[in-house]
Amino acid sequence: MKKIIKFLLNKIPRPWLISASVIARPVIYQFYKGNNFTDPIDGKSYRKFLSYGYGKQRENALSPGTLSLERHRQMWLYLKNETDFFTKNYRVLHIAPEQEFLRRFKKMRNLDYISADLYSPIVDVKADILNLPFQDNSFDIVICNHVLEHIEDDRKAMSELYRVMKKGGWGIVQVPMKNSLKKTYEDFTIKDPKERRKHFGQYDHVRWYGMDYFDRLKSVGFEAEANFYSRKFSEEEIKRFGLLKNEILPLVFKN
Repeated sequence: MKKIIKFLLNKIPRPWLISASVIARPVIYQFYKGNNFTDPIDGKSYRKFLSYGYGKQRENALSPGTLSLERHRQMWLYLKNETDFFTKNYRVLHIAPEQEFLRRFKKMRNLDYISADLYSPIVDVKADILNLPFQDNSFDIVICNHVLEHIEDDRKAMSELYRVMKKGGWGIVQVPMKNSLKKTYEDFTIKDPKERRKHFGQYDHVRWYGMDYFDRLKSVGFEAEANFYSRKFSEEEIKRFGLLKNEILPLVFKN
């Protein structure tokens, strides 16, 4: 059973897994329920989380219920504990939304929530992040996670996110990062999917971001913050929620 689950998790795209999990969740929960780990997104507890990762597996990375990863749970906890996202009226743009977040955010009456993506069939607006079909200063909050690493002209995409954000607005713009890497590693001549996976960690990525990612964000006008939010929790809480202590939550602000 463990080998079958591991095979499926690493061969089937996560969006497909999330769609299938809606039907399978009652069975999954019964199989994994326990008291060792808690997913803050659905509030359910499990005896373990699932291993996940291309190549080397990360233990207890993927929640059986929401199929959230460490970065999703960190973001949820930040929104819940540090912001008024769940209570105040906001106009929100979510680029390439995670299905679990889309499902929950769309039900929130305090949000005027708009999802957008170039290919996804579940979003509100079909849109290219390089040329967003929204007016300047349209959104209080912009969320864009694990998108920019797919785009060669990432500064153009960043400038579009900046343009549509209202003054005084803020956002979360997560990307795959190596904290030990000072300068972003990118090479657009690498086209072969196997070579891209070797160099950038995934077949459709064009770069590994280093700590200069925040300089790129600032270059288009954002104030940017490298927030190590997981470090606010105790070691016991980090383990229970399945977080990564050194994972950065990139925050942006438009002043």
